[in-house]
Amino acid sequence: MSPLTDHELTELLAADRTLAVVRAASIPDAAALAAALRAGGVRSLELTLTTPGVLTHVRRAVEGGDGTVVGVGTVMTGDQARAAIDAGAQFLVTPGIRAEVARVAVEAGVPVCLGAMTPSEVAQALDLGSSVVKVFPARQVGPAFLKDLQGPFPGIRLLPSGGSMPPTPAAFSTPAPSRCAAGPLSCRRRPSRAGSGRTSRPGQRPSPQRCRPPGSSDLDRGRGAHHVHDSHVPG
Repeated sequence: MSPLTDHELTELLAADRTLAVVRAASIPDAAALAAALRAGGVRSLELTLTTPGVLTHVRRAVEGGDGTVVGVGTVMTGDQARAAIDAGAQFLVTPGIRAEVARVAVEAGVPVCLGAMTPSEVAQALDLGSSVVKVFPARQVGPAFLKDLQGPFPGIRLLPSGGSMPPTPAAFSTPAPSRCAAGPLSCRRRPSRAGSGRTSRPGQRPSPQRCRPPGSSDLDRGRGAHHVHDSHVPG
């Protein structure tokens, strides 16, 4: 897998306006999950360090995800950043300002998305080399906050994340590619012919149609950091 540049990550997020974030108790088949998301139009996947065995899942998703861009989230330390990069992570995401994570990522040439909540933190994230600034938790501030940040930081790339999508998700969407909305992304198991709720046969990949944001046909495949919860991870 060739290295991902800052420009390539920002262009991917601007085009898809979606980043699937998986935080789960277990992932039966990370490669199948990544491939299904990509087939459904979601080309970037963040696997969080709170998921047991996540580095193994990263390797499998990178190797068998049909070209899905795979990153690691909830990175808190430099050692975690190095381990994630060694496992094949193509980008890193943090919940807040983590200078050591940024340093490791920048030195390795790996894009990093630092979390920020205030204008001061946004400025610090940019100073540390954040490719895209993750606004977290976005549901606490709303779309007007993102618009206001464009004043002192013109052209900044923002990735709102955290919580569920508001009742009118289009409120977070603007014509500018630098902003997008946050919300849930459900990935459910395909029922077997017997109706057991399991996959039809071992190794079968989940249906791409079952891995997409609710109402994605109306939302142009969704916008922002969409979270896949453990009860919805296909196996």
